[in-house]
Amino acid sequence: MKPKFIAKIFIDIMMTVVLLFLMSYELIGQAVHEWIGIGIFILFVVHHILNGKWSKNILKGKYTPLRTLQTIIVGFVLLSMLGAMISGVILSRHALAFLPIRGGRSFARTLHMISAYWGFVLISLHLGIHWNMMMGAAGKFVKGSSKSRKWILRIFAVMIFVYGMYAFIKRDIGSYMFLKNQFVFFDFEESLFFFILDYMAIMGFFVCIGHYICVLLKFKYKFSKHQNLSN
Repeated sequence: MKPKFIAKIFIDIMMTVVLLFLMSYELIGQAVHEWIGIGIFILFVVHHILNGKWSKNILKGKYTPLRTLQTIIVGFVLLSMLGAMISGVILSRHALAFLPIRGGRSFARTLHMISAYWGFVLISLHLGIHWNMMMGAAGKFVKGSSKSRKWILRIFAVMIFVYGMYAFIKRDIGSYMFLKNQFVFFDFEESLFFFILDYMAIMGFFVCIGHYICVLLKFKYKFSKHQNLSN
Protein backbone atom coordinates (compact mmCIF):
# COMPACT_ATOMS: atom_id res chain seq x y z
CA MET A 1 0.00 0.00 0.00
CA LYS A 2 1.06 3.58 -0.64
CA PRO A 3 2.59 5.53 2.30
CA LYS A 4 -0.13 8.19 2.03
CA PHE A 5 -2.87 5.57 2.35
CA ILE A 6 -1.15 4.02 5.37
CA ALA A 7 -0.88 7.52 6.91
CA LYS A 8 -4.63 8.05 6.38
CA ILE A 9 -5.46 4.79 8.15
CA PHE A 10 -3.08 5.61 11.02
CA ILE A 11 -4.56 9.11 11.49
CA ASP A 12 -8.12 7.75 11.40
CA ILE A 13 -7.30 5.10 14.02
CA MET A 14 -5.63 7.69 16.24
CA MET A 15 -8.61 10.05 15.93
CA THR A 16 -10.99 7.24 16.91
CA VAL A 17 -8.94 6.27 19.97
CA VAL A 18 -8.49 9.89 21.06
CA LEU A 19 -12.21 10.58 20.58
CA LEU A 20 -13.12 7.71 22.92
CA PHE A 21 -10.85 9.09 25.65
CA LEU A 22 -12.18 12.61 25.12
CA MET A 23 -15.69 11.40 25.93
CA SER A 24 -14.50 10.26 29.38
CA TYR A 25 -13.80 13.92 30.34
CA GLU A 26 -13.85 14.02 34.17
CA LEU A 27 -12.58 10.43 34.49
CA ILE A 28 -9.24 11.39 32.92
CA GLY A 29 -9.09 14.90 34.44
CA GLN A 30 -9.72 18.34 32.94
CA ALA A 31 -6.08 19.08 32.11
CA VAL A 32 -5.59 15.79 30.25
CA HIS A 33 -8.93 16.30 28.49
CA GLU A 34 -7.80 19.72 27.23
CA TRP A 35 -4.45 18.46 25.93
CA ILE A 36 -6.12 15.51 24.20
CA GLY A 37 -8.61 17.98 22.70
CA ILE A 38 -5.72 19.93 21.18
CA GLY A 39 -4.34 16.63 19.92
CA ILE A 40 -7.53 15.66 18.11
CA PHE A 41 -7.70 19.12 16.54
CA ILE A 42 -4.20 18.58 15.08
CA LEU A 43 -5.19 15.10 13.87
CA PHE A 44 -8.36 16.57 12.34
CA VAL A 45 -6.33 19.13 10.38
CA VAL A 46 -3.87 16.46 9.17
CA HIS A 47 -6.83 14.23 8.20
CA HIS A 48 -8.25 16.97 5.97
CA ILE A 49 -4.86 17.72 4.42
CA LEU A 50 -4.43 14.03 3.54
CA ASN A 51 -7.95 13.99 2.09
CA GLY A 52 -7.56 17.31 0.30
CA LYS A 53 -8.50 15.72 -3.04
CA TRP A 54 -12.03 15.04 -1.73
CA SER A 55 -12.43 18.70 -0.69
CA LYS A 56 -11.22 19.95 -4.08
CA ASN A 57 -13.75 17.79 -5.92
CA ILE A 58 -16.72 18.60 -3.67
CA LEU A 59 -18.43 20.67 -6.40
CA LYS A 60 -17.49 18.28 -9.21
CA GLY A 61 -19.20 15.17 -10.49
CA LYS A 62 -22.65 13.71 -9.98
CA TYR A 63 -24.28 13.64 -6.55
CA THR A 64 -25.88 10.28 -5.84
CA PRO A 65 -28.04 9.89 -2.68
CA LEU A 66 -25.06 8.28 -0.91
CA ARG A 67 -22.63 11.02 -1.88
CA THR A 68 -25.16 13.64 -0.77
CA LEU A 69 -25.49 11.94 2.62
CA GLN A 70 -21.71 11.65 2.97
CA THR A 71 -21.25 15.34 2.22
CA ILE A 72 -23.98 16.40 4.67
CA ILE A 73 -22.46 14.27 7.44
CA VAL A 74 -18.97 15.63 6.77
CA GLY A 75 -20.37 19.17 6.88
CA PHE A 76 -22.01 18.60 10.25
CA VAL A 77 -18.89 16.84 11.59
CA LEU A 78 -16.94 19.96 10.66
CA LEU A 79 -19.48 22.19 12.43
CA SER A 80 -19.46 20.01 15.56
CA MET A 81 -15.65 19.99 15.60
CA LEU A 82 -15.51 23.78 15.26
CA GLY A 83 -18.13 24.16 17.99
CA ALA A 84 -16.17 21.86 20.32
CA MET A 85 -12.87 23.62 19.62
CA ILE A 86 -14.17 27.19 19.99
CA SER A 87 -16.06 26.37 23.19
CA GLY A 88 -13.08 24.37 24.45
CA VAL A 89 -10.82 27.40 24.08
CA ILE A 90 -13.28 29.53 26.08
CA LEU A 91 -13.62 26.88 28.81
CA SER A 92 -9.91 26.03 29.07
CA ARG A 93 -8.43 26.32 32.57
CA HIS A 94 -5.13 24.57 31.90
CA ALA A 95 -3.69 24.20 28.39
CA LEU A 96 -4.96 27.58 27.11
CA ALA A 97 -5.47 29.40 30.40
CA PHE A 98 -3.00 32.11 29.29
CA LEU A 99 -5.49 33.43 26.70
CA PRO A 100 -7.24 36.67 27.79
CA ILE A 101 -10.77 35.30 27.45
CA ARG A 102 -13.45 36.44 29.86
CA GLY A 103 -17.13 35.57 30.01
CA GLY A 104 -19.31 33.37 27.82
CA ARG A 105 -18.56 30.24 29.84
CA SER A 106 -22.21 29.24 30.33
CA PHE A 107 -22.95 29.32 26.59
CA ALA A 108 -19.59 27.68 25.83
CA ARG A 109 -20.37 24.81 28.22
CA THR A 110 -23.68 24.10 26.45
CA LEU A 111 -22.08 24.42 23.00
CA HIS A 112 -19.24 22.11 24.03
CA MET A 113 -21.58 19.41 25.26
CA ILE A 114 -23.88 19.41 22.25
CA SER A 115 -20.92 19.59 19.83
CA ALA A 116 -19.12 16.73 21.56
CA TYR A 117 -22.06 14.30 21.62
CA TRP A 118 -23.35 15.11 18.15
CA GLY A 119 -19.79 14.97 16.84
CA PHE A 120 -19.29 11.53 18.41
CA VAL A 121 -22.45 10.16 16.76
CA LEU A 122 -21.78 11.79 13.37
CA ILE A 123 -18.16 10.58 13.25
CA SER A 124 -19.40 7.06 14.07
CA LEU A 125 -21.93 7.26 11.21
CA HIS A 126 -19.16 8.56 8.95
CA LEU A 127 -17.00 5.54 9.85
CA GLY A 128 -19.94 3.25 9.10
CA ILE A 129 -20.47 4.71 5.63
CA HIS A 130 -16.80 4.02 4.84
CA TRP A 131 -16.76 0.63 6.59
CA ASN A 132 -16.40 -1.45 3.43
CA MET A 133 -13.41 0.60 2.35
CA MET A 134 -11.74 0.18 5.75
CA MET A 135 -12.44 -3.55 5.79
CA GLY A 136 -10.99 -3.80 2.29
CA ALA A 137 -7.80 -2.12 3.52
CA ALA A 138 -7.67 -4.39 6.58
CA GLY A 139 -8.16 -7.43 4.35
CA LYS A 140 -4.84 -6.71 2.67
CA PHE A 141 -3.11 -7.48 5.95
CA VAL A 142 -5.12 -10.67 6.60
CA LYS A 143 -4.65 -13.49 4.12
CA GLY A 144 -7.40 -15.95 3.45
CA SER A 145 -11.01 -16.02 4.56
CA SER A 146 -13.57 -18.60 5.55
CA LYS A 147 -17.33 -18.84 6.01
CA SER A 148 -16.91 -19.56 9.71
CA ARG A 149 -14.85 -16.41 10.20
CA LYS A 150 -17.46 -14.34 8.38
CA TRP A 151 -20.26 -15.74 10.53
CA ILE A 152 -18.27 -15.15 13.71
CA LEU A 153 -17.75 -11.52 12.67
CA ARG A 154 -21.46 -11.12 11.85
CA ILE A 155 -22.51 -12.53 15.22
CA PHE A 156 -19.98 -10.26 16.92
CA ALA A 157 -21.39 -7.26 15.00
CA VAL A 158 -24.93 -8.11 16.13
CA MET A 159 -23.75 -8.34 19.75
CA ILE A 160 -22.03 -4.94 19.48
CA PHE A 161 -25.16 -3.42 17.89
CA VAL A 162 -27.46 -4.72 20.62
CA TYR A 163 -25.18 -3.79 23.50
CA GLY A 164 -24.33 -0.43 21.90
CA MET A 165 -28.03 0.43 21.74
CA TYR A 166 -28.39 -0.55 25.40
CA ALA A 167 -25.31 1.52 26.38
CA PHE A 168 -26.65 4.52 24.42
CA ILE A 169 -29.84 4.40 26.50
CA LYS A 170 -28.04 3.60 29.77
CA ARG A 171 -25.60 6.48 29.32
CA ASP A 172 -28.48 8.83 28.47
CA ILE A 173 -26.65 10.12 25.39
CA GLY A 174 -29.87 11.29 23.71
CA SER A 175 -30.62 13.71 26.55
CA TYR A 176 -27.24 15.39 26.07
CA MET A 177 -27.62 15.57 22.28
CA PHE A 178 -31.00 17.30 22.54
CA LEU A 179 -30.17 19.34 25.66
CA LYS A 180 -32.81 17.64 27.80
CA ASN A 181 -30.05 17.38 30.37
CA GLN A 182 -27.44 20.14 30.34
CA PHE A 183 -25.07 18.56 32.84
CA VAL A 184 -23.20 15.33 32.06
CA PHE A 185 -23.20 12.79 34.87
CA PHE A 186 -19.99 10.89 35.64
CA ASP A 187 -19.62 8.11 38.19
CA PHE A 188 -16.15 8.76 39.59
CA GLU A 189 -16.04 5.28 41.08
CA GLU A 190 -16.50 3.72 37.65
CA SER A 191 -13.53 2.09 35.92
CA LEU A 192 -12.25 4.06 32.92
CA PHE A 193 -11.84 0.72 31.12
CA PHE A 194 -15.55 -0.13 31.32
CA PHE A 195 -16.53 3.44 30.42
CA ILE A 196 -14.43 3.23 27.23
CA LEU A 197 -15.91 -0.20 26.44
CA ASP A 198 -19.43 1.24 26.63
CA TYR A 199 -18.53 4.10 24.31
CA MET A 200 -16.82 1.71 21.91
CA ALA A 201 -20.09 -0.25 21.80
CA ILE A 202 -22.09 2.95 21.21
CA MET A 203 -19.70 3.87 18.41
CA GLY A 204 -20.13 0.36 16.98
CA PHE A 205 -23.91 0.78 17.15
CA PHE A 206 -23.80 3.91 14.96
CA VAL A 207 -21.12 2.41 12.70
CA CYS A 208 -23.58 -0.43 11.98
CA ILE A 209 -26.38 2.07 11.29
CA GLY A 210 -24.12 4.07 8.95
CA HIS A 211 -22.96 0.92 7.15
CA TYR A 212 -26.46 -0.40 6.47
CA ILE A 213 -27.76 3.02 5.42
CA CYS A 214 -24.91 3.01 2.91
CA VAL A 215 -25.87 -0.50 1.70
CA LEU A 216 -29.55 0.53 1.37
CA LEU A 217 -28.77 3.73 -0.55
CA LYS A 218 -26.45 1.89 -2.94
CA PHE A 219 -29.10 -0.78 -3.56
CA LYS A 220 -31.87 1.79 -4.14
CA TYR A 221 -29.65 3.81 -6.51
CA LYS A 222 -28.69 0.73 -8.55
CA PHE A 223 -32.31 -0.46 -8.62
CA SER A 224 -33.64 2.94 -9.81
CA LYS A 225 -30.85 3.15 -12.39
CA HIS A 226 -31.74 -0.32 -13.67
CA GLN A 227 -35.44 0.65 -13.81
CA ASN A 228 -34.64 3.76 -15.85
CA LEU A 229 -32.54 1.74 -18.32
CA SER A 230 -35.37 -0.79 -18.64
CA ASN A 231 -37.83 1.95 -19.47
